[in-house]
Amino acid sequence: MRLVQGLGPSLMALAAGFAQALSMADPWTGRPHWWLQILSLAFLAWPLLRQAESPAVGASWRGFRLGWVFALGWLAGTFWWLFISMHTYGGLNAMLAAAAVLGLAGLLALYYGLACAAFMALLPPGKRPGGMRSALLFAALWTLAELARGNWFTGFPWGAGGYAHVDGPLAFLARYAGVYGIGFVAAALAALLVRAPQFDWRGWRVYAGAALLLVLAGAGWTARHCAVNLCADASAEVRPAVMSVELLQGNIPQDEKFVAGTGVIDSLRWYGEQLRDAEATLVVAPETALPVLPSQLPSGYWEALEERYGSDTQAALMGVPLGDMEAGYTNSVVGFKPGQPQPYRYDKHHLVPFGEFIPPFFRWFTQMMNIPLGDFARGAVGQPSFEWQGQRLAPNVCYEDLFGEELAARFAVPADAPTAFVNVSNIAWFGDSVAIDQHLQISRMRALEFERPMLRATNTGATAVIDHRAQVTHELPRLTRGALQAEFEGRTHLTPFAWWASRLGLWPLWGLCLGLVLGQLVVRSRSSRRQ
Repeated sequence: MRLVQGLGPSLMALAAGFAQALSMADPWTGRPHWWLQILSLAFLAWPLLRQAESPAVGASWRGFRLGWVFALGWLAGTFWWLFISMHTYGGLNAMLAAAAVLGLAGLLALYYGLACAAFMALLPPGKRPGGMRSALLFAALWTLAELARGNWFTGFPWGAGGYAHVDGPLAFLARYAGVYGIGFVAAALAALLVRAPQFDWRGWRVYAGAALLLVLAGAGWTARHCAVNLCADASAEVRPAVMSVELLQGNIPQDEKFVAGTGVIDSLRWYGEQLRDAEATLVVAPETALPVLPSQLPSGYWEALEERYGSDTQAALMGVPLGDMEAGYTNSVVGFKPGQPQPYRYDKHHLVPFGEFIPPFFRWFTQMMNIPLGDFARGAVGQPSFEWQGQRLAPNVCYEDLFGEELAARFAVPADAPTAFVNVSNIAWFGDSVAIDQHLQISRMRALEFERPMLRATNTGATAVIDHRAQVTHELPRLTRGALQAEFEGRTHLTPFAWWASRLGLWPLWGLCLGLVLGQLVVRSRSSRRQ
């Protein structure tokens, strides 16, 4: 019986973690659920705060266990589709692939276990923790864990809690504080939700706090609505002309994509035809649409593309590997347009561990899979945009749009800031899974943070046009072959997030959270001395 009772909180934390995974994009509709993200996190905060009311030996350890179990369920439930790339396409034994996914989730979950252990350790001993103070402490520690996961050891912030709010009432915060700022507020609300039944609802502080929250929410919504709809129309912002775009989705099977006799021929033929016949002002082909080096292309292929887009009123961006054995290889985007002596080039900066570079001591693991892996060279942060007919188009490759602080580097000089983002991806590694929907929500969050359109050209989906308000205006059905024809309008104003993140990165958020933790440490130290 004691064993069952002891497992109860852990099982609840595990279930809540799975619910947190569903909040970013459920597998049935692909939509995010902001309320589920807050509610699931509240189910973690509840046992933590309940144990804090009657502290006992080992409280920090129990906090670590609950936080780690919650994060294990959340992260494994979020990126379980890594199993598909390793087993289905990589040929790794199913048991080993599943163990690898759980191992990665368990390793990253350590951040959250440590955050919950610190939460239990920092609460005042022998006291019922105050509502707002404990909520801010929980939010600060949770956000520090999110920041650490997203930045340390190359960073893998896929599934951060803030992405669930791209359509929720907290979405207006994106332009001010970014996805991590939204996550901070959501974590604080989750802790306050747990504390709500214990509030003295007759006290004036509760009503004053509720009124303040309503005023702030209303002001925030109004500010965002004004900035992206009304005030911008009356401001001095000079917007580029509306541009037509054609986004290509080849739907090349992943197990054939890099095979010389099948997928390579199919890719070169289909993309070659689409690039030749396209009529839009801008044409975009996805990541490694041309799956071989330019020197390996059929004779005249590259020259024909240069000629096609060198003497007309159209431009093209396409994914292609570049480089050689001596200089190193890059996962790149090449741009053709009239009047340029050399093609535009963007080299991917944030490489995928195991896919585009092999971490030290892990070559043995990659050798167990039949995946075309390589050690690519990194491009620089903040590379120039592709300028075309008044637009400054900023490419990013695959999961690079997960790192808003790196995209923000392009806004350091407002006059050169992008007017639109272009994401080229190949999510075919993960099959017809929720990874496609999750990546779409990530791109939508970047559109909210910077108030810029995001043009997505992918191999299997989601190929889409997202406007500056994060609304999907055009989208191709996934796992189909086609060309999406649409129009988009770039923007030139600077959001507060773009301004401070381009200059300071994420350090303001680190500083805020560390400041709250240090403040609580001082309070706890004083409380201990009084006893």
